[in-house]
Amino acid sequence: MIGCLCIHGFTGAPYEVEPLVEYLKNRTDWVFRVPTLPGHGETLRLKGVHYQEWIRHAEEELKELLEICDEVYVVGFSMGGLIASFLAAHYPVDKLILLSAAAYYIHPKQLAADVKMFIKDIFTGSIRNNELFLRYKRKITETPLAATLEFRRLVTYIRPMLNQVNVPTFIAQGESDGIVPPKSAEYLYRTIGAKEKKIIYIKESKHHICHCGERKVLFSQVLDFLGNS
Repeated sequence: MIGCLCIHGFTGAPYEVEPLVEYLKNRTDWVFRVPTLPGHGETLRLKGVHYQEWIRHAEEELKELLEICDEVYVVGFSMGGLIASFLAAHYPVDKLILLSAAAYYIHPKQLAADVKMFIKDIFTGSIRNNELFLRYKRKITETPLAATLEFRRLVTYIRPMLNQVNVPTFIAQGESDGIVPPKSAEYLYRTIGAKEKKIIYIKESKHHICHCGERKVLFSQVLDFLGNS
């Protein structure tokens, strides 16, 4: 039996990875776990939550899969990609998928382009229909500063462990991502210790890569990578 743990990003929820999960569910008989990290979900309750709690929660989900499955894959989006890397470095994970993984964060040039688009939509009256704007707004207005510092601490804690990741790793990054810059994917590819690793760039994708227009091509490549045992 194959198990697959999928981990969402900072201030996010399972919806961030759900399109990929549904794609894989429809084509496999794998067992899936798609947890909501402490303080996350549709309503954010991040005050007083520490990064160690996010890691522990993911660890518990992984341990349960390892008990019932012969083979386990871990998928991580954004901050979830760092947590997934931590798990791959410390547990007998078989394959690792990193999507817009946040080894670095904030892409100033692309972020400026996004803000320019937001301003245009404000003047045309269509800003309420701009899904990207609504996600940015949620991150800014509902995220305590202390939680953002916990996210930074998590990245600082996990980055030195990346060279301990020795399982086959697939890295995907959107070229139009205003949150995580392409150099993050390049750093992961250089630093991860795995002999088998692959990196792809999705030209038109912004941060939420599982919701981009080219997602089906991405999902097909993910499945090929995971299914090629």
